[in-house]
Amino acid sequence: MAVVDTETLIGAWRRLLSGSGKSWVLFEHGTCVVLEEPEGALADRATEILREFGPVHVGGPAGDFRVLELKSDEGWLVTGHHPDVVTFVALEESEDPSHLAVGIHGRSKRDRDGRELHVVHVEDARPPAP
Repeated sequence: MAVVDTETLIGAWRRLLSGSGKSWVLFEHGTCVVLEEPEGALADRATEILREFGPVHVGGPAGDFRVLELKSDEGWLVTGHHPDVVTFVALEESEDPSHLAVGIHGRSKRDRDGRELHVVHVEDARPPAP
């Protein structure tokens, strides 16, 4: 399995969220926390969310996932039990393109991000303060 570099991940998330007007925080392994109501330090808020909803606990909702194919043929998005926590899986990361294989890989990336909590990028879309 290939590892996707940070600049590629940032570019992918910028394309995916282009025009949404939403702030987001990217973690090292490709998990993005989209902040619907961004307040305060975005990285701190996203870290709180991912600390709670990132780690996988099989047999419960934290083990569940859904795979969405991207129309751009860049890869997939893997969702979990929090609607604002999504993990990007690039095409080159999975030798097996089945939803099960991609989903398990994306879920494991979310688990690592939820345990390591290493922020690599913050995209602040809030209007500037007056």
